[in-house]
Amino acid sequence: MENPDLTVETEARSSGRIQRANSLAGDVYEAIFAQLMSLKIPPGSRITVDNLVREFDVSHTPIREALGRLEGEGLVVKTHLIGYRAAPQITRRRFDELYELRLLLEPAAAAKATAALDGERLAALREAAGVMARRVGKDESLRYSNFARQDAIFHDKIMEFAQNELIRETLNHQHTHFHIFRLMYHSRVTEEALDEHEAILAAFAAGDAHAAEKAMRVHIENSRNRLLPAFE
Repeated sequence: MENPDLTVETEARSSGRIQRANSLAGDVYEAIFAQLMSLKIPPGSRITVDNLVREFDVSHTPIREALGRLEGEGLVVKTHLIGYRAAPQITRRRFDELYELRLLLEPAAAAKATAALDGERLAALREAAGVMARRVGKDESLRYSNFARQDAIFHDKIMEFAQNELIRETLNHQHTHFHIFRLMYHSRVTEEALDEHEAILAAFAAGDAHAAEKAMRVHIENSRNRLLPAFE
C-alpha cells in the first residue's frame, strides 16, 4: 500500500533529522514516526519528551503536538502521570480482525482495479510487487523491512486504482500497525509472497478480474498463515 507513512518518503523519516519547513510539528511527527516504523522505538517502550527535545533540538510544544497526533492514530499511548509509550504489539484478536477486514475488502478491490489498469499502471504495480528485484537476483539480500514497504505500496496502488478512497484510507491506517508487527517477526522476503505477487500481476496483465480477486484472496490467506506462528 502506498502509504505516505510506510514509504518513508521524506528525509526526515529516513534520517531522523528535523527538516525546518512550514510545520515544525509535522517534521517532528515524521521523525518520530520513522523511529516507530524502523523499531528504533520498540512497541511498548517509553517515549520521553525531554529526550526527544534534546535529540531533535526543538521545544516541548512541537514534540507534544506530534505525540498527540500519533496518539490519535493509535501508534502512541498516553497514561496519566506516567507519560507516553509506543503502542503495544497487536494482539491475536486484532490480528484476526485485520485479516478478516482484508479478506472482505482487498479481493473485491483487486477485481475492480483490473478494468482501470493500463501499461503504465501495470508497470508501477510490477515494480512495487518486488518482481523486478527477483529477476535481477537481488531477492536473497533484500531485507524484509524494505519488502514490507514495497508490499505496502503494491497493495495501496491496487486500492488507488480501485477508486475507493474510504477503503484505501481504512486499510492504510490498519497496515501502519501491521507493518510494525511484521518487522518484529519476519526478517527476510519469502519466495511464497513474491510468487503470490506474480500471480496477482499475471491476472492483471490478462485483464481477468475473477483471477485477480482469487489471487488476492490466496495471497492474504497465505500471509495470515505465515504470521500465525508468532502467537504460538
